[in-house]
Amino acid sequence: MKWEEVRKLYPDQYVKLNILDFYLEDDKKVVTDVALINVIEDSKLATKELLKSKGNTIVYHTGSEKIVIEMRNQTGLRGMRL
Repeated sequence: MKWEEVRKLYPDQYVKLNILDFYLEDDKKVVTDVALINVIEDSKLATKELLKSKGNTIVYHTGSEKIVIEMRNQTGLRGMRL
């Protein structure tokens, strides 16, 4: 399902989604295709769901025109033995 469709069906709501397709633009992931998991009525519950999200599962508000996720480079020396 395209993000535009989700926005039309569920205006001004939080939704939990599975990312199906995206493209990279500089250091950002722009999501184009998603699978709707569920609609979240309460902003506090949306925050809890977002914190539990892993992998390609996200929580986003349909008030946003696009889904844009900033990519972070992991830095550090975890697991490196000297």
